[in-house]
Amino acid sequence: MKPFLTFFACLFFFVFTAALSVNEQNEKAGLIDKQVKELLSKMTLEEKVGQMTQITLQAVSKIQGTKDQAHQIDDAKLEEAIKKYHVGSILNVYDVAHAIEYWHEIINKIQNISKKETRLGIPILYGIDAIHGTTYTKGGTLFPQAVSIAATWNTEIAKQAGEITAYETRASGIPWNFYPVMDIGRQPLWSRLWETFGEDVYLASQMGASYIYGAQGNNIGAEDKVATCLKHYVGYSYPFNGKDRTPAWISERILREYFLPTFETGVLAGAPTVMVNSSEVDGIPGHANYHLLTEVLKNELNFKGFVVSDWEDIIRLHTRDKLAETPKEAVRIAVMAGIDMSMVPYNFSFYDHLLELVKEGSVPLSRIDEAVTRILRVKFQLGLFENPFPNKDLSKKFASKEFTDANLNAARESIILTKNEGNILPLSKNKKVLVTGPTANMLSVMNGGWTITWQGNEETLYPQEKNTVLEAIHNKIGKQNVNYVEGCSFDKDINTNKAVANARNSDVVVLCLGEPTYCETPGSIFDLTLNKAQLDLAERIAETGKPVVLIMLEGRPRLITSIEPKIEGIVLGFLPGMEGGNAIADVLFGDYNPNGKLPITYPRYPNGITLYDYKPIEKFDGYDYDPLWPFGYGLSYTDFRYSNLKISADEISESEELTVTVDVQNVGKLPGKEVVQLYLTDKYGSVTRPNKQLKGFEKISFNPGETKTMTFKLNKEHLSFIGQENKRIVEKGDFEITVDNLKKKFRLK
Repeated sequence: MKPFLTFFACLFFFVFTAALSVNEQNEKAGLIDKQVKELLSKMTLEEKVGQMTQITLQAVSKIQGTKDQAHQIDDAKLEEAIKKYHVGSILNVYDVAHAIEYWHEIINKIQNISKKETRLGIPILYGIDAIHGTTYTKGGTLFPQAVSIAATWNTEIAKQAGEITAYETRASGIPWNFYPVMDIGRQPLWSRLWETFGEDVYLASQMGASYIYGAQGNNIGAEDKVATCLKHYVGYSYPFNGKDRTPAWISERILREYFLPTFETGVLAGAPTVMVNSSEVDGIPGHANYHLLTEVLKNELNFKGFVVSDWEDIIRLHTRDKLAETPKEAVRIAVMAGIDMSMVPYNFSFYDHLLELVKEGSVPLSRIDEAVTRILRVKFQLGLFENPFPNKDLSKKFASKEFTDANLNAARESIILTKNEGNILPLSKNKKVLVTGPTANMLSVMNGGWTITWQGNEETLYPQEKNTVLEAIHNKIGKQNVNYVEGCSFDKDINTNKAVANARNSDVVVLCLGEPTYCETPGSIFDLTLNKAQLDLAERIAETGKPVVLIMLEGRPRLITSIEPKIEGIVLGFLPGMEGGNAIADVLFGDYNPNGKLPITYPRYPNGITLYDYKPIEKFDGYDYDPLWPFGYGLSYTDFRYSNLKISADEISESEELTVTVDVQNVGKLPGKEVVQLYLTDKYGSVTRPNKQLKGFEKISFNPGETKTMTFKLNKEHLSFIGQENKRIVEKGDFEITVDNLKKKFRLK
């Protein structure tokens, strides 16, 4: 099939590789390929199959490690795994973050055995889910989750999050991060929406690629860089019923138009590993999909790294999907489909089954050699053969003030102001404030899953020196000016009457609502509507007549349509990370001018799941794109005026580039940042074209009264789409550019 390279993928690829000359890259790659070939020639079949086997730390542990009990490795089990079964990779913790010193002890013990007590000394590749910072190392810098990073619309912040996360992960002794999530969040019910960079292909591609570049630079073997992992390839984020790990119904054309481009971008940005969709697309489980894993990913996209399964998903081809009649057949199907490494993860069944399959001829040795070549290549690229041990010197900068300041800046830029009736915000610092609601005095609700524990819900394990929203408000205006009444939990009344009474004696109410933490399947829900107890609290507070500012802390857009008209100010925090409390307080009291923009559509109705790039047929009988707030929306404490939209030509050919300029002025009284967004509409096409599509954005700082001219470039790649033959095409015709409320038309001849 013809490659479907997209403009934003190519653009980032060239930026990424600019730091190394082609000759340098080729020379380094050639040397590694030679080393891999030599090592492979010395390996037994058992050693090769072992490299394809990944187990969890639990499988070699004596004591698993909980919030009340310290983890302990079982030395005998660890030696058996490495020396008898030749495992190539270990991952995870049981469920609690370790101290950095203990990570060093674990990694040193593992690598000493693999390096010094095995025949070939092949190092273990340790992997971890460091999805918004070093989530499993105590005290790590925990950034806003991906949906909030996307809300910054600032690629530099995504890059910096990648850099700092890589540094602290590598400082822990771990060289492989199962991140970023390159699924796009187009199903708001989905419990992993917050792990994505939003609903738009272009935005998600730019943010994800920037993160990868920050995490990897141009050398994943550098002491402060890691190997990234694109997940979850592909279509995982679009379950038909919204529940995690349930089927997606996506045609080949739609898959190529919306879901594959982000992964393509990640491959071109240099990510050396890919993790597979735990569910199925059009009836074919991700781990059995030869077309997507081999024909598309490895052949069409020319992916040279290795493909790792998700947790226990190969055996599930037998136990859950009923695709394979036996566990052994499940292994054969997955390996032949293109899986290179199996996250087994508790035992050595994959090893035993695959060994039998090769010896009986059901899986050719050539397929094993291909998979192991890919795995060894990544280990060489990471420099593990030279030194697989932790660098203790990196600990000196771990969780440094520099990193914390960067985290606070990211959190501030992620906060989205969506309503400011009567300019209720920013609040005066001499007001008497009631703070109420279930998310007001918790750190977990600002961080979400994959934080210290898998579900992120062990509030007692969170660092006490960090501030909740309540504590940050205390610090901002003094405890004497703040009353706190919880009001309700997430789903039931606690002391709503007391909260209402206190509201009557306050100048303003800061109402903190949202979701408890969750991750993956435990977070599946049936209704986006916010819990009744919280809506009731909001109604009762609003009835007092006191002005209310609502703070929403959530992993997906929980519906608040019934209470929105009764509330003067609304701030969307989503999951702003460990500095989220400080960032929210800075915005509330005017010490920071909000500039976040929605990376998703915020629905108005339970079934109002229409995205910003809707099709013409979705506009019918008076109904239109009618969310509570649209994609790309966000207010500021200053005002911006757009004018003088110009294009370099009214007609261009496919070989020509169109230059777009627009003047943006800060017409308010405060300095501020604005995200300038360029959208393109293809007026007619052989495949129905979206209402509009994002094709460019840039976040710019403005002083009061300052005007800047923004310039964007468009070429035929921006105008392309996946046609009826499932190939990327460009068609002549009329196009329309939209920037803010300005429009310009041009024609492709």
